[in-house]
Amino acid sequence: MGKIRVSMLEQSNSIDDLNKVKSMGLLEQDFEQINLHGVSLENIQKQLVIFKKGIAKMELLEAATVGNGIVKLTDEEFVEKATFFDEHKSNLKLLKFVPASGAASRMFKFLTVFLNEFNIEKESINAYINRKKDTKLPVFIVGMEKLPFFDSIYKKLKEEFSNFDSLTRDYKNYYFIKFMLDSEYFNFASKPKGILPFHKYATTIATPIEEHLYECGYYSSTNNQSYLHFTVSESHQGQFEHIISNVKDKVEKETHTNIEVSYSYQDKSTDTIAVNMNDRAFRTEDGKLLFRPGGHGALIGNLNRLDADIIFVKNIDNVILHHNDTIALYKKALAGILLELQQQIFACLNLIDLYTIENNQIEDIKDFLKEKLNMEIKSDFDLYTFENKIKVLKTILNRPIRVCGMVKNEGEPGGGPFWVKNGQKEISLQIVESSQVDLNNKKQAKIMANATHFNPVDLVCATKDYKNEKFDLHQFVDENSGFIVEKNHLGKDIKSYELPGLWNGAMANWLTVFVEVPLITFNPVKTVNDLLKEAHQSK
Repeated sequence: MGKIRVSMLEQSNSIDDLNKVKSMGLLEQDFEQINLHGVSLENIQKQLVIFKKGIAKMELLEAATVGNGIVKLTDEEFVEKATFFDEHKSNLKLLKFVPASGAASRMFKFLTVFLNEFNIEKESINAYINRKKDTKLPVFIVGMEKLPFFDSIYKKLKEEFSNFDSLTRDYKNYYFIKFMLDSEYFNFASKPKGILPFHKYATTIATPIEEHLYECGYYSSTNNQSYLHFTVSESHQGQFEHIISNVKDKVEKETHTNIEVSYSYQDKSTDTIAVNMNDRAFRTEDGKLLFRPGGHGALIGNLNRLDADIIFVKNIDNVILHHNDTIALYKKALAGILLELQQQIFACLNLIDLYTIENNQIEDIKDFLKEKLNMEIKSDFDLYTFENKIKVLKTILNRPIRVCGMVKNEGEPGGGPFWVKNGQKEISLQIVESSQVDLNNKKQAKIMANATHFNPVDLVCATKDYKNEKFDLHQFVDENSGFIVEKNHLGKDIKSYELPGLWNGAMANWLTVFVEVPLITFNPVKTVNDLLKEAHQSK
């Protein structure tokens, strides 16, 4: 009888789900595909509504600046905070979290365009540069002998072409680029960025993976133990493991640190449905629904599964030549600021739990929230009963914490730190991308343009509460801060939904502190030409 009841219940649920699918304008056969993909019907329903209604833009109040949302420290204070971290880290588990799942296609985009649009039989490279007004290609050609992989590609060219030295300069440059990107040779644009040669040393070539291993020893270790976590595409994990197996012993000996490496993938259940330009579910040539990855905001689930006291977050391509004490100083200083704040927050929460808090201490906590955490208490707070004041303060204080390095904006304004007002009229500090702002609104566009700093993805996080229990990070996501992006699928325009960004909406309700850090801490490799910059060139 029990089995019959379960079977009837399953059948009833299945019918309900099929009805949900039909109510969304989807077909019965879509149900099986959705089930296999692991995406919930509720999420698909929400996404289809979002496409039709759109996403409200964020309301910027003003750019966060030094003294108004961004903390500026002296050199002595940076040393002091770093020392505080070193003195208090012995009983903590430190972990470095590196999103690394993307391929390097954007890094070589201008060169891919060149190969697709250039015909060496019909024009010179200089003519192409003038015709396309291409400013990146000449920089690449002039500097390519300084690239860490130049010698290996040049060697391959000499093997393939017995007369290579006698070819004209244009033919040599053309074939160099072709071999670098061709799938039969080096295929760099299709590989994960983490495994590419980034830095040339006297006797070795280092990848970003190796540089991140070194950084573990410099600032993310306690008692000679460190933990490093990469989020990767499942198909790339073997390539990461191969590199790590070759260099890990060397790095551990040089840094006197045992490094434990782990991996995770972006969960397929976080993929989002694509629609056509009329907001109806897009279908591939075989009539299937098209699902796309939900963006880096999906990684909040990966972060949520990790168990550590302090987590450093840094992108795979933001590395520098190793043996760099400067980078370590600023990373440790950010962690010191976090630990100091955490101790104060935990003291307040323990005081509340012990019921020994007094009225004057409530005022002290209010001042602490405003001065150290940039949080304003609602204007009617003083009218609350004592018990309700305690509840409000506990709710505000008992959250994950992030301290974010902010770099001076020396280029075009982009995503960065702003004061914003949400739908509940609450004011807070947030990291905002330009796509989240209505740039057609002159006032909002002006605020965006007034940004003095940008976000280099330089975060130190604490994801445990004052009872040493892990927060459920999903509870602190602003679900209304995702993105609708226009893409192209096999020549057809589509729209896709990206989840609230990992350091944007996914952390919107964390306790947040912004700290100015020097530009030297930000050395990303967004295009291959960035490898020619001083930070990536050995002396």
